[in-house]
Amino acid sequence: MSKIDHMMQILWMLHAGRKITAKEIAEKLEMNIRTVYRYIDALSASGVPIIAEAGHNGGYTLLNNFIKSPLLFEIDEKAALLHAVIFAKEAGYFLDEALNSATSKLTKFLNQEQEEMIKQHLEGFEIVSPNAQSSMEPILKKIEESIVNETSVEMEYRTNNEEQPKHRLINPYGLVYWNNNWYVIAYCHLRKGIRNFKVSRIINMNQTAITFQRPQPFSASDFFMKSILPQVEDKRELTPFIICGKTDAVDDISQHWFLRDHLKERTSKKAIFLVEEEALHKYVPYLLLPYGKSIQIVEPISLKQKMIDVLYELINFYQVENFTDGECQ
Repeated sequence: MSKIDHMMQILWMLHAGRKITAKEIAEKLEMNIRTVYRYIDALSASGVPIIAEAGHNGGYTLLNNFIKSPLLFEIDEKAALLHAVIFAKEAGYFLDEALNSATSKLTKFLNQEQEEMIKQHLEGFEIVSPNAQSSMEPILKKIEESIVNETSVEMEYRTNNEEQPKHRLINPYGLVYWNNNWYVIAYCHLRKGIRNFKVSRIINMNQTAITFQRPQPFSASDFFMKSILPQVEDKRELTPFIICGKTDAVDDISQHWFLRDHLKERTSKKAIFLVEEEALHKYVPYLLLPYGKSIQIVEPISLKQKMIDVLYELINFYQVENFTDGECQ
C-alpha cells in the first residue's frame, strides 16, 4: 500500500472522533510505529490540525471543527473551486449562504504558505457581468427545493405578450441559467406539456404538497436549447449561409449561440453555415446589423435582399412619427 493510502487511513481513523495512540494505529495498519510518527508529522505539516496529548492517557485527535472541513483538496483544486465560487456569485447563485459556508471551509485551515498561494491564485481574478437580480432569490430557492423534493408549485406567471399574469401549476424538472437569465423547465398542467418559464416573469410562487415523478432520463439544458433553436430533421432542407469579412467579426458571429451549432466550415475571414431557411431570414438579419460593414453576405442572395428590407423598415420607422413622447412613458 502506498504512503498516501496509509496517510489517508490514519486521517480517517482520527476522523472517527475518538483519541487514538500511535501504537493502536501501528497495530491496525501493520506498520512500524516510527513510520506512524513520520506520517502524522507529514499530515500536520500539510495543514491538518492534529492534537497530540502526551502521558498515560494521551494520544492523537483532530481539532473538532476540522471534521466538517474538506480533507482531500490540493491547493490547485481549492483555487479552482474558489474561482468557480466567483463565477457562481456573479451569475446570481441563489444559495449564497451555503456558498459562503463552503468557501469558509475551503480556506479555514490553510497554513501561511498555503494562504499565500491561494491569494496569488485569486489576485486579479474578477468577473464583469450584469448585476444579479437578488429579488429572485426567494423564488429560485423555492424552485430548487421543489426540484429536489419533486413537489409541484403554484405560480402567477406573466408572458411577454400578456398584461395580466395567469395562474399556473407546474412540476419543476430543472433550472437553467442562460444569457444572464434564469429559466425553470417544468411540466405545465395548464398547457399539458413541458415548457420553459423565465423566472423574472414569475410574480409570486407557492410550494404545494402535490408530488410528481421527474422523467428519466431528462436534461433540462438539452430541452431548453432544442426549444429555442429551430429543429430540422432532414439536413438537405438546410440553406447554405456564407459570410466573409474581418476576422474578429467572423469570430464573433461564428460563436453566437444561434449560429455556432450550424457552422460547417471556417477560415480566418470566411464562415459557412447551414441554417433552416425560415429561421435564416427571420433572425439572422438582426444578428448581423451590429457588425455594419465589417462583414459581407456572400450567399444566399435572398438574405442580402432581406437585409435591405430590414434597413428600410428601420429608416421608415424613424422618419415617420409613430408615437408621441407620452406613449413611451
